[in-house]
Amino acid sequence: MNQKQQSPRSKLLWSLLFVLIAAGTVFAVVSQSRAFTFDAFFDYVSGMSKPWLLAAVGATLCFIIFEGEAVIAVCHAFGYRASHRSGFVYSASDIYFSAITPSASGGQPACAYFMIKDGIPPMVATIALIVNLTMYTFSILILGTITLLVHPDLYQAFGTLSKVLIGLGYMVQVLLAVFFLMVIFREKLLHSICANALHLLCKLRILRHEEDKQRKLAGHMEEFNGYAQMISGRKGMMAKALLYNLIQRGAVIAVPLFVYLAAGGELGKAFQFWAVQCFAVLGSNTVPIPGAMGVSDYIMLDGFANLMPEQGVIHFELLSRTLSFYGCVVLCGTVTLLAYLLLKRRDKKRKENEAPRK
Repeated sequence: MNQKQQSPRSKLLWSLLFVLIAAGTVFAVVSQSRAFTFDAFFDYVSGMSKPWLLAAVGATLCFIIFEGEAVIAVCHAFGYRASHRSGFVYSASDIYFSAITPSASGGQPACAYFMIKDGIPPMVATIALIVNLTMYTFSILILGTITLLVHPDLYQAFGTLSKVLIGLGYMVQVLLAVFFLMVIFREKLLHSICANALHLLCKLRILRHEEDKQRKLAGHMEEFNGYAQMISGRKGMMAKALLYNLIQRGAVIAVPLFVYLAAGGELGKAFQFWAVQCFAVLGSNTVPIPGAMGVSDYIMLDGFANLMPEQGVIHFELLSRTLSFYGCVVLCGTVTLLAYLLLKRRDKKRKENEAPRK
């Protein structure tokens, strides 16, 4: 795994791009209703049940907390202790940089940075992130499969484009799950498939310098094989990581459920809103970040419109999305910045204390 850090300018540019895309997405959502005003939106929020609204906020916090718990559970299995506070920072940095960088490419290096700063060896940090990514994929696939089996009617109620996006997203998760299983348990088979695909691409002159690329592939597969051997013998660790990821995904998917109840909705219908959000999670995996933001909002609006009056959909979707994503990203960015500044301050003090001894 590449631990290379992005430059401060690059981080700033991606943060600004995220803000622009988020603003554009929100504008697109509120433009769906000519009657929408932010005063009406704030009146909508102020009239909600505060306990259920706090439950929605708590579900978002659980999304951050339980990713950290999954990561530190893997570290514990290899004999390296990390506090729950550190786990929160690991998760926040991953979520924030995954949200603002293309294809979530910055999340894991950012998380690894804080782990290594806490004294966790790069090898263990890499294994922890590979396991977490694997279980993250399986948790989405498991929850998505259950939702499709329990609520096929809700899937059928979506528009054609939403159905296609959800179906493609499901296929992406299946392919990722198969890939991770092969990395851990069938490294030789995966190497053979990749080598043959590489050979075909070179034969078609899509790629060049086959020998160099095959050599690099062999090096990568050898590295992954080392990780796989360290992971495969620890089934208890993997089960715990999967459980934490299921709770994590289930919690953030539950945000619209709690928002619906906060707005006075019926408890018996609340889980239909959970199901729509789960479908939106599946569909957003069809395209990489940052495009996934627009896809998720589109599917949520499409699905919620089938469950509630049209005039309430915009307010409902905007609040649900603000709590489960936009607000979450802002909180994670703030935590990441504070943790980074504290680390720099700690490193500076350590250097100052060591200076007289030299």
